[in-house]
Amino acid sequence: MQDGRDLIVPIIDEQAEVGKRAVEREQVRLHKSVTTRTELVDPVLLEEEITVERVPVGRVVEAAAAPHQEGDTLVVPVYEERLVLEKRLVLREEIRLTRVRRERREPQRVELRREEVEIERTCPEPAGDRRGGSGLQG
Repeated sequence: MQDGRDLIVPIIDEQAEVGKRAVEREQVRLHKSVTTRTELVDPVLLEEEITVERVPVGRVVEAAAAPHQEGDTLVVPVYEERLVLEKRLVLREEIRLTRVRRERREPQRVELRREEVEIERTCPEPAGDRRGGSGLQG
């Protein structure tokens, strides 16, 4: 206001603009490989065998008996009628069936597969911002 001129005072109004942008921080790359190995397996296999033994008896009996078990042996009586002055039931023989169990091994080679995964992480450099800033545009 000296010299008769008006003093102009600028009034400033600052405004902030806030924005976001997506920034790639990390990349992940997977490498998968399959390996095959041969392993020896040795399973236990069960095997049964029946032996047949014929045992002559030749004894006269009153009535027929049913097959019966004696330990591991199944006894099956075999009868016949013989003509004498009178008819008699004669136990002619018994058939004995014995079960024998044996374990045997049969080693075999089998192929087993296994997958392995390797993870590789990389950090890319932000595009357009080489100063290493916060990643916010402003």
